[in-house]
Amino acid sequence: MTLEQLRIFLAVVEHLHFTRAAETLYITQPAVSAAIQSLEIEYGVRLFHRISRQIEITEAGKLLEVEARKILEQVALTERGLRELNNLQRGELKLGSSLTIGNYWLPDKISQFKLKYPGIFVNCTLGNAEEIGEGTATGRFDLGLVTGDIKPSLKNCLEQEVVGRDRLQIVVGKYHPWFKQAEISPEELVTTNWVMRESGSGAQQIFLQALQNWGIEPNQLNVVLVLSSSEMVKAVVESGVGAAAIPELMVLKELRLSTLHAVKIIDRDGKKLEIVQPVWKLKHRQRFQTRLAIVFEQMLTQEGMKCES
Repeated sequence: MTLEQLRIFLAVVEHLHFTRAAETLYITQPAVSAAIQSLEIEYGVRLFHRISRQIEITEAGKLLEVEARKILEQVALTERGLRELNNLQRGELKLGSSLTIGNYWLPDKISQFKLKYPGIFVNCTLGNAEEIGEGTATGRFDLGLVTGDIKPSLKNCLEQEVVGRDRLQIVVGKYHPWFKQAEISPEELVTTNWVMRESGSGAQQIFLQALQNWGIEPNQLNVVLVLSSSEMVKAVVESGVGAAAIPELMVLKELRLSTLHAVKIIDRDGKKLEIVQPVWKLKHRQRFQTRLAIVFEQMLTQEGMKCES
């Protein structure tokens, strides 16, 4: 049973005449007769009574009419859905994002996208950089957005592209000795307690890389707490426990209100040392990309080009 046979059958039901049905469908009358005869032979039923030059629908024909209309209506809905997907009128965009990026950097990008394509549902899952890399590799996410490096084992299947940047600020609370200091040397970093993110965090990776670039081994730091979110790290440091390296995007309000203080790191030559972390867009090298993902990716890439310039 084919969709074309069902369309021909319903045309005959509507007109109760083979020739008129053929004219409506712009096919020949023998083609209509052949389609109906094929259905009747295939299922061993009569769909129409042939009475002189007239035809009447049989009980089997009435059953098929009801089901054929359901089938063709569903096909029409499916075709419409596919067209709407292609025209970005509907669909779901699945994003995976590291916590800080998802909470502070990504919302503005999603809002811009939703203003342009209001019918699209954006499903964004937050996790650490390691989790987002793995989710993008397995197809759980159309695109991943992280600040840290991805596992070496994932580099063959994932493409990375910079679409933004953020700084890590070394911050302390009001009761910390550094709160009233404008700057410190890299060597002084080992003289205080530290609150850290877990090892899978992108911010943590970038901070540890910066320490090594400044000649400080991470194991020289006195780490008193390891927490699973930057929000927790911020709250603990704000209450007076140690120092932390936190993305600038998430401490702007606290710095403005002076509940946190950002300490500048100055080397022996008087040069300010900064920790800049790229925002990476991840996508699978071989998995099929929906048009939704491609359009959102293009928007991010354009933003990234503005960032570079």
